[in-house]
Amino acid sequence: MSASLSKPRLQNRMSREFMFQMAGLLLIIIAVHAVYVGIIRPRAQEQIVAEQIALSENPEATQERSAWIILRDPEQEICIILMLWSMLIMGGKLRSVFFQRQQLQRDLISVIEGQSILVEDARDYARAIEALEPDARESLYARALHSALRRFQATHNLQNVSEAVDSVCSAEHERMDSELAMVRYIAWAIPSIGFIGTVRGIGGALALAHQAVEGNITGVTASLGTAFNSTLVALLLSIVVMFALYQLQQLQERLVLDTQTACDQKLIQHMKVRV
Repeated sequence: MSASLSKPRLQNRMSREFMFQMAGLLLIIIAVHAVYVGIIRPRAQEQIVAEQIALSENPEATQERSAWIILRDPEQEICIILMLWSMLIMGGKLRSVFFQRQQLQRDLISVIEGQSILVEDARDYARAIEALEPDARESLYARALHSALRRFQATHNLQNVSEAVDSVCSAEHERMDSELAMVRYIAWAIPSIGFIGTVRGIGGALALAHQAVEGNITGVTASLGTAFNSTLVALLLSIVVMFALYQLQQLQERLVLDTQTACDQKLIQHMKVRV
């Protein structure tokens, strides 16, 4: 499992992930916009008309907050799209973590209790890993074991073997962390888009201030409602995204630590150098 073999597979995997994410984003945009056009905005308009009729009949009537009105503006639609897209990205990463954890349960190194792995045995064990199916061969556990065996064969030094495992695991942790950069950007962008709606709503309210002076506050309250609703939805969605992100990062960190432990218990502890 040389670098020349694993690099094309890594590039192909990244290309597939990119196409999957872009296709997912397109489908999410279409689905969410269809829901907004077909359900949310018509229901919100019906609610607004009903409230206007109720106020014309009874000026002291209390208006109830409607979820349709809270969600109707374009800023909320964009925030929901971004939230669903981030969940799609994290879902793919979560699926990868579960697959990697399944590999930890496999007996990739068949060593019975009390058996030692000598330097001359390292090549045979490494070839057994190279014979695995492609997805399993590219897993973190298999790559860490393969790197340890090759390092043991080359250096005859257990300290170097441990360093090889740590190097593979550290590189994988950095890679997984870097692949979450888009999710972190979305977690920042959602409240920012909410604040854009706030600014738009406040600007609209200020533009209608002369009507409020004349006693008509309908336009001002509608604009202020836009401002507060967009902020409310954006902050709630950002909380959901950040919670899911931190949970995913925790699972990834545990995977790396468990891989290091498995390599130590199932391989390194059985290695022995002839004196």
